[in-house]
Parts: sequence; C-alpha cells; structure tokens
Amino acid sequence: MATLDDVRAIALGLPETREVVDGHRGGAAWRTRNGLFVWERAAGKADLARLATLGRSWPAGPIVGVRTDGLDDKEALLQSYPEVFFTIPHFDGYAAVLVRLEAIEPDFLREVVTDSWLLKAPARLAKEWLAAHPPAAG
Repeated sequence: MATLDDVRAIALGLPETREVVDGHRGGAAWRTRNGLFVWERAAGKADLARLATLGRSWPAGPIVGVRTDGLDDKEALLQSYPEVFFTIPHFDGYAAVLVRLEAIEPDFLREVVTDSWLLKAPARLAKEWLAAHPPAAG
C-alpha cells in the first residue's frame, strides 16, 4: 500500500520537479516546466453523478492521476492491473489513468510516477536521467 507522502517523495526526488496546488480541485500536484505528471485526484460531483449512471462508484482511499505514454499504454495498464488503475468518463480520450494508492506497491508506484515524469521532463534531462539509471536486468 502506498500513500500520498510516497507520491510526494518519489516525485520530488526527480530532477526539476516542483509541487504545486492543482487549480481545479486544490490537491497536490507535481510538475516539470513542461507540465503536470502526477496529481492528487478527488471525485467531483459531476464524476460521481456520471459514474452512478454507469453503475459504478468512486473507490475509497487516496487517488492520484498519472500521465501515460498514449492511449495504448493507458489501456494496457487498465487491462493488466484493474485492481490498481481505473479511469472515468472525464478521462476518455486522454492519456492518463487514476491510481488507487491503497492497491499499489511502493516499487510499482515509483515506476509509474517515474514513467510519467519522463513524459513531461525536458528531453535533455530525461535522456541524462535514463543514462544514469539504466533499467535493471531481468
């Protein structure tokens, strides 16, 4: 189980990241100069109403949104880890998923947040970071 403090520590541990207050909902969000890559996401009234019409509900516990590398990546995460990732109609056609922090292991959270950061990090910085942090042989 991960927490919002884990998200904060991971995000702020990545170069050129700063924490901001999300303008839409007032939650914590983390960004590079190129944009948001992870943000606290509470359900809004419209979200709850739309989910109710679909026979779904907002999950309990803290939720964050993360960018994905396109809609195919989004769909792969949703299909492979339905207990961890979900989406709502508001995110239809948008390359992002919502993450149930109570359902994700900290190491997997680190991977997901880092992948999202790589999408929003300046290209030079992302290239340097990847060179200094090669993937583990598996």
